[in-house]
Parts: sequence; structure tokens; C-alpha cells
Amino acid sequence: MSWNWNSHGLPFLPGYTFRDVTKSSFHRPQTLDYKNGYALPHRPAVAIGQDPLLSEQLLQQEISELSFDTPDITHGSLDEGLSEDFIPAHVALDKKVLRFYAYFEEDILYSPEEAYRVRPVVIYYYLEDDSMCIIEPMVENSGIPQGKRIKRQRLPKNERGEHYQWKDLNLGMDLEVYGVKYHITHCDVFTKGFMESEGMVLNDPEPTPVDPYSKRREIPQPYYKTPSEFDRMRQFLTMDRKVLRFFALWDYADSLYGETKPVTIQYYLVDDTVEVREVHEPNSGRDPFPVLMRRQRLPKKFKPQTFPSCVLEISEEEVEEYYSPKDFQVGQTMKLLGRRFLLYDCDSFTKAYFQKNHPDVEMKPVEVPKKVDIFQDKKKEVPPYNGFGSLEDSLQNCLSLIPEPPKKNVLKMLENDHKVLRYSARLDSQNPEDEGRRFILSYFLSNDMIGIFEKPTRNSGIIGGKFLEKTRIPKPGSAVENPEFYSPADFAIGATVEVFSHRFVLTNADHYVLAYLESNSSQIPSQTLDSLRQKLGVGSASNQPGDQNGDEVAEPSS
Repeated sequence: MSWNWNSHGLPFLPGYTFRDVTKSSFHRPQTLDYKNGYALPHRPAVAIGQDPLLSEQLLQQEISELSFDTPDITHGSLDEGLSEDFIPAHVALDKKVLRFYAYFEEDILYSPEEAYRVRPVVIYYYLEDDSMCIIEPMVENSGIPQGKRIKRQRLPKNERGEHYQWKDLNLGMDLEVYGVKYHITHCDVFTKGFMESEGMVLNDPEPTPVDPYSKRREIPQPYYKTPSEFDRMRQFLTMDRKVLRFFALWDYADSLYGETKPVTIQYYLVDDTVEVREVHEPNSGRDPFPVLMRRQRLPKKFKPQTFPSCVLEISEEEVEEYYSPKDFQVGQTMKLLGRRFLLYDCDSFTKAYFQKNHPDVEMKPVEVPKKVDIFQDKKKEVPPYNGFGSLEDSLQNCLSLIPEPPKKNVLKMLENDHKVLRYSARLDSQNPEDEGRRFILSYFLSNDMIGIFEKPTRNSGIIGGKFLEKTRIPKPGSAVENPEFYSPADFAIGATVEVFSHRFVLTNADHYVLAYLESNSSQIPSQTLDSLRQKLGVGSASNQPGDQNGDEVAEPSS
């Protein structure tokens, strides 16, 4: 009789529990597995220590939900039963932002001119994460810190921890955020279309109320102060960033090493200051310090003094009159701090300013003689070719201190690689020893070079082999600086090719030569093609690749 250690009849009290001494497994079952890098959890089949799993029996509905089997009876087609691909919110709603226009009223304390101020804002709602930000448009010279009021975040709706959703927003409502009420007036087109597509009914848009302080600023207020022509505040507000620019010549040719230099004179209307800047020219040998005279007010007329001044600085009490815009006339020579400047032209804004404010001043540009550059018209002279190396390599020594290899036609080299036109030739010489010498002239289409190979002849006493390395051969009588080189159009059967004082007569050619020249017949003379067709005609016994003396030309490689 065996004792049942797993009996459940005894109460769970101290002394009534017994441990199974034969049990050796106490680990928990594994419920997490990885397949192709993805975690796949599954339900445990046994309990701790391989004991049977004691759990409540699942309902039929839960069993159906956990089952992955497709039901036998379906309604409709199979495609309709398949679920659509899941698209996360950060992908489906990426870069989709709702934009609402609103305003809030700011109370102004301790001011007799205004009680409140209307400040417009723009509310952005990001659909991908339900975050919002509030930005106030910048107004120039407003004196109020503007810009981003609330950075992008989820705004709290109430004290229960809820946040604002896009369903909570509508036109004509008050959005209370951190103690400030923003009244939404209208929205853009995209926001209106999105809200209507989701079934939201938007209220009618409302106009943004006018700020009473800004409206009062636009309406001129009556004042009882006599307007002054020297109102600096009015000059600052009306003439800020308005500058008159004159183009002038600084003439100091009477001094040592003097010359005439172009400068620009800028007159700032905001405070009646003048600045003179040099026009820096590249490679002029001068330091790039353009400011010739710093920005300052220039005195034009001083007050009479009974005794000389003991200081170099000039105060306003000593100056009777400063330079004004009407003192700068185009075409006149004026002195600024002892320097002579010839005003010869000005920009378009300066001309428009004088036509409006000083129509009696004539603004006629003056033609200034241009500075002659002694190196501009001087043409570079290339020394004559000395005969060493190729013409292109010798020219590179004249173009740069460290010569670079001449540029090659890479496209031509790739298209005509391994394409060679071969001709058989004999040496036209008065020496009787050269009568039996036979040569193969190869024209390389990739780089337009010519190589000559001498065929060995037994018992001739002359060693055959390479007669001429690959090089470009100029035609006789061509100029050394601009030579004309041989081309396939010049190689007709019976033609004479002069190669560095050696004369070669072409006697035969490959069939590939005729095929190539016929494919480019528009660039080849008809006499050259006729001579090759006559020599390489089909059906004649003497039309084999070789001359009258039995010379043969090797077939070109493909």
C-alpha cells in the first residue's frame, strides 16, 4: 500500500502537511520562447515541479478566443474575413497637426491707459502623440517676451489626471491651461476637414477682438506740444535702418605713394552719422580693413573762438552745424576730415530719397575713368616646343609650377579599347639594302597613336622587331605649336606616310580596317575607301591580306 503524498483531504495546518521526499524537480515551467528573434509567450502546460496544472475551467467564449483555428462556417468571402494590417499611430498620423487660432486677455494693472490687452496665439495639436504646444507670434518692437508660451507636451484637462484630446477642441470654446484661458476663434482648412471627417461638428468661426491699446496707438492722439524738428525719438522711429549710400573716389595722389581709391560713404538717417568704407579688391596687396572712417557725426562749421582749444576732442558746444543729407551732392568734390572725396554715383534708395525730400538737388552720375590693369590685357605666351616628350606634356610645364599629367579622353579610350587598324608597308629608301624590308603599321584608335613593327627577314642582316614606339605622328609641313596628326582618313593603299624623316608606302590592310572605315564612312574620304575596296575586293585571287610580294597582315583582335 503506497502513501498518497498529494492528498488534499487534510486541512492545511501545521503538522498536517507532508513533503514528498521522492520529488526532485522544483523549477517553474518555461512560458517564453524566441523564434526568428521575436518573443513568443505561450500558456504553461504543467505547474511547478511538473505537477498537474490546477486552474479553473475556461469558459467556451474564452476557449474560442484563445483558439487559432479558423471556423468551418464563414459568412462572405475569405478576403473580407481577413484583418487589415495594423498601422501604429506614429506612422499613420505622422506630421499631421491640427492648428487652431486663439487669444487670451492679459490684465494690465496700475496703468491709466489700458485695462487689458488682447494677445493672439496659435495652438498646435499633434495627432501622433496627443501633445500640444502654444506659440504667440512675434511682433517687432513690442517690448513683450513672445514666442513659445508652452512647449510641446500633453496638457492636463482636470485634476483626475486626464489630458486634452482632439475631441475636446472646438471653435468658440475656452481652453484653460495652467490658469490661462485661451478662447479659440477659428482654425485652418486641414483642421476643419479632419474634424468633419471624424464626425465632429465645428462651431462658426469668430473674429479675433481688436486690442484696445493697439487701436489707440493707430489713432493719432491730440497733443498740445509744439512739434520740434529735432525730435530724436521721431527720427529714430521713422528713419531706423534707412541709410544713404554714395560711391566716391578718395583722391590722395598729392601725397607720397598716393593714388585714387574707390570708397563708399554711408549716411545713417537715424542719427545723422557718416561712415566711410574702402572697397577692398582681391590681390591688391592691402590689408582687408575696410573702415576708413568710423561712424560719427561730422562737423561742418565751428563756432568762433577767442583762444585756441587745449584738447583734441570736439564737443557739441563748439560745433555750429553738422553735415546733413543735402550736403552730399553727386558730381561734387567734398572734404571730410581733411580728405577729398569725389561723389560719382549713389544707389537707388538714395536717389528716391532725394527726389522726395530734396527735389532741387541734382543727382547726375559722373563717369569715372576705370583703373587700367597692366596684367589684364597681357596675354600669356607659351614658349616654342623644344621637341622633348609629347606636346601635351611640355605644355603642362608652362601652365603650373608642379606639372600635372594631361587629361585623357576616357570615354574614347573605353569605347575603342583593343581596336587597332593594321597596315602592311614598305620602306621607301634610296639605299638598296632597305628594298626587302617589310613593316606592319598599327594605328591605335583608343589614343590615336601609331606603332611600327618590322617583320624579320632571314639572311637579311637586319634584326627585326619594334621599329617605332607608340606615339602620335604629325604630318609633314604642319606647325610645331599646332601640329596636325595622321588619322585613318590619310591611310589609303599606296599612300606615303612620313614618320620622322622615314617614308613608308602602305601596300595592304586588314579586312577589319575596311569594315571599320565603312562604318564611319561620313568621316573618311571616298578615295581611301575605294583604294581599300579595290585591294580587299571579294572574288579576286590577289585580294588576300598581303601585298604583291607575299606580305601578310595579322588579323586584328576582337
